[in-house]
Amino acid sequence: MVSGPGGVGKTALVLRFAHLVKDRFADGQLYCDLGGWGGEPVDPAEALGAFLRALGVASERIPVGLGELTALYRSVTATKSLLVVLDNALSTAQVRVLVPASVSGVVLVTSRKRLGGLVPDGARLLEVGPLSVTDGVRLLSRAVGAARVQAEADSAREMAALCGGLPVALCVAAARLVARPRLPVGAMAGELGDERRRLEVLSLGDGDVSVEASLDLSYRSLPAAGAALYRRLALHPGREFCAGVAESVSGTRAGRTLDLLVGASLLEEIDADRFRFHDLLRLHARRRAEADDPPQLRSSVLRALVEWYVAAAMRADRVVTPYRRRLPYRFVSAVSGLPELSDRAGALAWLETERLNLIESGRVAMREGWYELAWQLADVMWPLLLYRKHRRDRLEIDKRGMAAAQAWGNRLAEAHMCKRLARICVTTGDPVAAEHHLHQAIGLYEQVGDERDRVDARAALVSLYRATGRLGEATATARAVLEANRRLDDPRSTGLALLMLAELLTHGDQPDEALGLLTQAERLFTQLDEVDPYNGVRVQTALAATLLRQGDPGRAGRAATRAADGMAWLGSDFEQAQALNLLGQAAAAQDDARAAAAAWIEARRLFDAAGAPSRAAELSRRLAGLPHQPGTQVPPIDRDQAASPEQPGHGGRR
Repeated sequence: MVSGPGGVGKTALVLRFAHLVKDRFADGQLYCDLGGWGGEPVDPAEALGAFLRALGVASERIPVGLGELTALYRSVTATKSLLVVLDNALSTAQVRVLVPASVSGVVLVTSRKRLGGLVPDGARLLEVGPLSVTDGVRLLSRAVGAARVQAEADSAREMAALCGGLPVALCVAAARLVARPRLPVGAMAGELGDERRRLEVLSLGDGDVSVEASLDLSYRSLPAAGAALYRRLALHPGREFCAGVAESVSGTRAGRTLDLLVGASLLEEIDADRFRFHDLLRLHARRRAEADDPPQLRSSVLRALVEWYVAAAMRADRVVTPYRRRLPYRFVSAVSGLPELSDRAGALAWLETERLNLIESGRVAMREGWYELAWQLADVMWPLLLYRKHRRDRLEIDKRGMAAAQAWGNRLAEAHMCKRLARICVTTGDPVAAEHHLHQAIGLYEQVGDERDRVDARAALVSLYRATGRLGEATATARAVLEANRRLDDPRSTGLALLMLAELLTHGDQPDEALGLLTQAERLFTQLDEVDPYNGVRVQTALAATLLRQGDPGRAGRAATRAADGMAWLGSDFEQAQALNLLGQAAAAQDDARAAAAAWIEARRLFDAAGAPSRAAELSRRLAGLPHQPGTQVPPIDRDQAASPEQPGHGGRR
């Protein structure tokens, strides 16, 4: 049983196979196009009559009734070695009566549907997928000519990719090139690059041979609920989606309708509860939506899709960072099918899986003028950015959040994004922009009367001052922030301020005072009503750095081990690498080169994974300097390792 979307090459594959194995079947081959897609499906009685005549049964011996025809067919085929090809089957029932009785025969069935009902009869299912880009280029070479394709190899690969590996699309594009021998392959690739016209380009003559016409046949076979979901899912912002998204736009549990679309080869199931469209099918579904659904309905469906991601990400946000203060949002759409997220690891994994969909949903919200929604989509991604960094994404997300807040006209939302933008600007080495954003945030917080967040923005200034070598300003501001948080009676922010000041004091050769502050911070983080394990573990990292500065590598190593284990459990590669770096320094200070190497090698791998190549390069230099004999000079303790410039900002409220 060979299934796959229209135009993927099922019939060509089966006929080629039948030709290759024809000598294995002494009594020959039977072929019938069952007409399941386009025109009227073939009547089983008509097909049986044709097969019997092909097998030498005289016309006058062929009965009329289906039951009698089936019995005669099975009697005639019982001892024959036959290969039967049933092309374009529509249903299991249509196929079953045409299966010969012989145990030495083989039946090959093609259908756009997965006819799972044939499995109890001994069928094996084979899903035919699109060609790879390389195979697509080979097909173009055979049709157009190898010299012409090789002369524009890059354009040919682009063409193959834009045709989505669908043989019917490649053949139509090739036919157009053959018909116009002077047309550059690059020009054809350029035409296909316009998504709005791609399906029109993939059509010959009056449309008799057309990708769109082929896909229309599958679409028209769907029941109303399946056709509606097909159109609505085509509006989805990203490439992949889960069943919960489908439920949000179908109004009911969508499992059976998704199964219908997958079974009709109109949707791919790429993992458990994970689906996507083939590129050309997505374009077709969008065209059907534009033709069959009014603009107001399409807009409401799109908003429902985007709001689903906000609602689901809010769930994840509350699990990962329960202590955050958030702006409320009133949903326009009824939201259903949300994921069950009960633990931090699962919530972070969900955010990571849906990262591209969340980013694309934010872009869609801005484009549609849903500015409050666009801001919320930037805000709810904070837990993922905190733990997994994604610095390249973060700059885009935070800039879009700022633009959304300004267009929305919400000064508090704008202040939050100013603060976030400042932190990523520190990380990316733009201190001037960072300082501008922070002072802008402080001014906005003053305007709206939000003293807690104003103090938090001043705390972010400490990161900036430290990153730019203004250690005196950094220390003075950190002490002021600590006193302000104590006045506000905010235990978590006080703990963060203690941690921030301790890191500065460690860096400034005042480890004794720093150790006292870290002891206070450790106590505060263990007593919080809303747990903050991330910053609690950061205290252990800072303790390791401080104890190293005090000359106590044994205790430093134990603190660094706790920090590394904690960050591994939390899933933060960058912070785990920070702790492992310190663990390596503690081992090196005790002349344990083997343990130092193990810690630094793993830290280097994690820095690479977290997108911090300069940190990884520094560890390569440390590894190169490790002693090969006892007593050889070990690398010096890293005086800047107490925290990365961004760390104090990471601990902030947002």
